[in-house]
Amino acid sequence: MTTAPTRGPGHRTVVDDQGTALVLGDVNRVVSLVPSLTEAIAVTAPGLLVGATDWCTHPAGLDVVRIRGTKNPDTARIAALRPDLVVANEEENRAVDLDALRQAGLAVWVTEVRTLDQAFRSLERLLTVACALHRPPWLDRARQAWAAVPAVDEAADELGGRRRAVVPIWRRPWMVLGRETFAGDLLRRLGVDQLYAEHAERYPAVPLDELRGCGADLVVLPDEPYAFTSEDGPEAFPGIPAALVSGRHLTWYGPSLGEAPAVLADQLRVPR
Repeated sequence: MTTAPTRGPGHRTVVDDQGTALVLGDVNRVVSLVPSLTEAIAVTAPGLLVGATDWCTHPAGLDVVRIRGTKNPDTARIAALRPDLVVANEEENRAVDLDALRQAGLAVWVTEVRTLDQAFRSLERLLTVACALHRPPWLDRARQAWAAVPAVDEAADELGGRRRAVVPIWRRPWMVLGRETFAGDLLRRLGVDQLYAEHAERYPAVPLDELRGCGADLVVLPDEPYAFTSEDGPEAFPGIPAALVSGRHLTWYGPSLGEAPAVLADQLRVPR
């Protein structure tokens, strides 16, 4: 159980998404290892962040110390920033790096996000419990935006029936969305069933010939983590319509969630 957060002196025990207990005092300095969490914190409490990864591109003009990437953070530089809290994600960050930060005496809050509902709960707990902030208006707006999305069958009707898609996230080798992914949940809500949703792996590597022959009537190509474009990706799937979509709106959980339903629905509306 978590205790009610306070902003006064003293310490409190809180529990992150993985059930790990952290002892925190006031949180005035935060380092983020996750681009979407960077945006969420920076928009909610400007000035709270003191460090972020090189991949943290939002909000525009963010002026903090850069600590390399999500997979190779400079743990010594992070420790030198003396953060009250480091925020991370079980999927984006390596356990070995998080352990190194803990061994340096830092409090590390790890999020776990595999569905939209889980994202909303995780964001609210990070901001209000870990950082002891008020729930931000953008989070309420994002909830409202997704609540307004038509029911699954109605969303499929807008696309002319449910689409059966493969969703590559990388090439050389080809990798696709598999089971229990946040992006897969968003697509499902928008009328798109990704064909590897029952795969044993969350991000399986699949030969291109298999992807071409799996029965997809749509290939969804986000512009991150691999930057698929109209010239780089669709040509690998001759005869299958391609939807080029915003990776930030498909995979980030933060303020972008407020506009994601409209942005993605428009990008997924491609002829059969």
